[in-house]
Amino acid sequence: MSDDPNPLNMAERSARTVAYYDSSAESFWEGTQDHDVSQNMDALVRNLNTQGDERILDFGCGPGRDLVAWKKRGCRPVGLDGALRFCEMARALSGCEVLHQDFSQLDLPEAHFDGVFANASLFHVPLQELPRVLQEIRASLRPSGILFTSNPRGSNEEGWSGRRYGSYLDWELWKTILNENGFAYLEHYYRPTGRPREEQPWLASVWRKSNLSGSE
Repeated sequence: MSDDPNPLNMAERSARTVAYYDSSAESFWEGTQDHDVSQNMDALVRNLNTQGDERILDFGCGPGRDLVAWKKRGCRPVGLDGALRFCEMARALSGCEVLHQDFSQLDLPEAHFDGVFANASLFHVPLQELPRVLQEIRASLRPSGILFTSNPRGSNEEGWSGRRYGSYLDWELWKTILNENGFAYLEHYYRPTGRPREEQPWLASVWRKSNLSGSE
């Protein structure tokens, strides 16, 4: 991982990361289309206080694999991605509404979604910008709405990995940031299941929208 040459410019970091995904969209699809994230979807659904027909924002939807899965579950998913090619692919594959929005310039409807599914996406947000992005996501959730996140874990470092920027946080820091930005902890686990912790690079967690004073 290389140091960020311009640590204050989120837009530039985001643009470079998005450009990588735009240029490799087809190969990304080929490599991820068969990934099973049903465990993560189940974690979000079992914490919803709804009875079906949920509005789910797939935050960083990529080519649309999970939008299709959400529709099969009877939900009303909406995708969001900064990569234009991903948005085009996701619309064609799923038939869903897909918002073309960079994480650095979000424009989300207020109190609209029952759940936000941020699967392998929020780690691209620089640590200094994470509170703002989380509060924008929080504002888009209905009262008691649910946020699911899954990120590659690390030792609280951030920087460039090739052409992609990422923040790799441990559980304690991630929990603190979410609590401080209006999310109450519900559960967390590591993936893939059934392996030793050192072979579980993904940290998944589930949160309920709460007040902005933080809560356990």
